[in-house]
Amino acid sequence: MAWSMFHRSRTSRVVQDGSAAGGGGGGGSCWANMPQELLREVLMRIEASESNWPPRRSVVACAGVCRSWRLIIKDLVKVPEISCQLTFPISIKQPGPRDSLLQCFIKRCRSTQTYCLYLSLNNALAADGKFLLAARKCRRPTCTDYVISLYSGDMSKGSSTYVGKLRSNFLGTKFTVFDGQPPHAGAKMTKSRSSRLVNLKKVSPRIPAGNYPVAHISYDVNVLGSRGPRKMQCIMDAIPGNAIGPGGVAPTQTEFSHHRMDSSPSLSFFRSKSNCLENYLSGPLCIQKDGALVLKNKAPRWHEQLQCWCLNFHGRVTVASVKNFQLVASPEDGPAGPEHDKIILQFGKVGKDLFTMDYQYPISTFQAFAICLSSFDTKIACE
Repeated sequence: MAWSMFHRSRTSRVVQDGSAAGGGGGGGSCWANMPQELLREVLMRIEASESNWPPRRSVVACAGVCRSWRLIIKDLVKVPEISCQLTFPISIKQPGPRDSLLQCFIKRCRSTQTYCLYLSLNNALAADGKFLLAARKCRRPTCTDYVISLYSGDMSKGSSTYVGKLRSNFLGTKFTVFDGQPPHAGAKMTKSRSSRLVNLKKVSPRIPAGNYPVAHISYDVNVLGSRGPRKMQCIMDAIPGNAIGPGGVAPTQTEFSHHRMDSSPSLSFFRSKSNCLENYLSGPLCIQKDGALVLKNKAPRWHEQLQCWCLNFHGRVTVASVKNFQLVASPEDGPAGPEHDKIILQFGKVGKDLFTMDYQYPISTFQAFAICLSSFDTKIACE
């Protein structure tokens, strides 16, 4: 099931209301002509009361009524870093909460080689959740691609719901995470066949679509094979190293690029008059001088009684697996501080094809999902 922008029973009504408002222009509609003070108070109460999914879909539905409603909702709904909520699709590109882990889980389908990411709605490990992202594994002669999409029914790179991809080398020891749009104003696109095909469509003169590297993941050769834990490192090219320190800021995308909006009516309420790149980016415009953020896996300890390597996942992981890991920030050129002990991403197995994924600031849902996908890939040199 795709990320539903509106509850199905309300879709037609919301679209009709939007049409009555003259495409969101504000005139000729009882919804658009409500007193602004009253409207803001009503929408503020809706946003505050519907704090969890599935009731939170009412907040999304309100954003589709007309332009005046949309602008107020966009102002009321805060980014996940502050609200700890994933409300709109763009939320999956924004940094997670600063002081808590956002709990998600991944379902793997071996027959179709697909992976679906869900937001946990309660503390149960195997409960139904809110669909967020889907990925499909594509094997190639010299590498493997994981194409990531907002819609599980169409995971092609030419789709309007394409978000990005993860690419591995032949050995499965090195991976690159590519974003479909610039993560910050200084981002440079990597030329590839897929990006050339997208550029042929002339989708947008100011915001190009393509492959923007946002992270590099590497796994060290494991001399113990399947008996020993993996050692991994993630270089987050799009996040400055000082983002985790006091007053640190991570780049935040505020809307999808316009070529996706034009081809996806369900995402139309993210559209604005300005086409400038800075309109959908905030935070640092380029990586700071102290370099990119580096994440490393937390070293497990050997448990004599259990005769296995162990990490404390606080009940979120129940099955021992070489895929399980926890990532913390690495103090590259200085002493370790308390911020380097905080778990930024943890991933682990709870069933045959069910895994938990918990993450927080400064990485996004998309980045966390891509990193976890690298753990699924076969590593010839590591196992």
